[in-house]
Amino acid sequence: MTVSSLEDAGLTRMDDDAIAAFLAGRRVGVLGLPTDAGPYMVPLSYGYDPDEAALYFTFIGGPESRKQRLTDAADDASVLVYQVESMFHWESVLLYGTIDAVPETEWDAVGDVLDSAWRPDLFERAIETGKVAVYRFRIDTQRGIRHTGLPPGFDIE
Repeated sequence: MTVSSLEDAGLTRMDDDAIAAFLAGRRVGVLGLPTDAGPYMVPLSYGYDPDEAALYFTFIGGPESRKQRLTDAADDASVLVYQVESMFHWESVLLYGTIDAVPETEWDAVGDVLDSAWRPDLFERAIETGKVAVYRFRIDTQRGIRHTGLPPGFDIE
C-alpha cells in the first residue's frame, strides 16, 4: 500500500512545521548507517536544533565501537523517529541527510542542544571514561506521516 492509498483511512502527511514540532518533542530515534550487508541500525538519543535543521547525538565507546567506525565512514545516513500510542494513534518521521563528527572545539556551542537529549543513566556514567564522540546529522530531506484517530466508518456516534 502507498501513503496515498492510506489517506482514505485517515493517514495524514505532516508539513515542515509539524515535523519540526514532532522532532522537538521527541528525544530518541533509530540511525541507519550504510554497510555492504545492508543498513546498520543504531538506537540513539538526540538533541534537535530547528535553526540548523540538525540532530546532535553522542556515542560512547571510542573508535573501536562499530557504530562509531560506521558513522565516521558514512557521508549519508537516515534517521527514523516515531511514536506509537495505539493502532489508531501514531506518528513517524523519516529523515535523510549527511552526518559528520563535531570537533571538540565546537562542543560548547552545541552544548544546550546536546543537553536536551535523553540519555540513560548508564551513558552519563560512561561519559566519564572520556571516549565520547559528538555527531551532527544535517537534515536534507524529511517526510512525516501520522494517524491520529479512528479510520472513517469507525467513529463512535
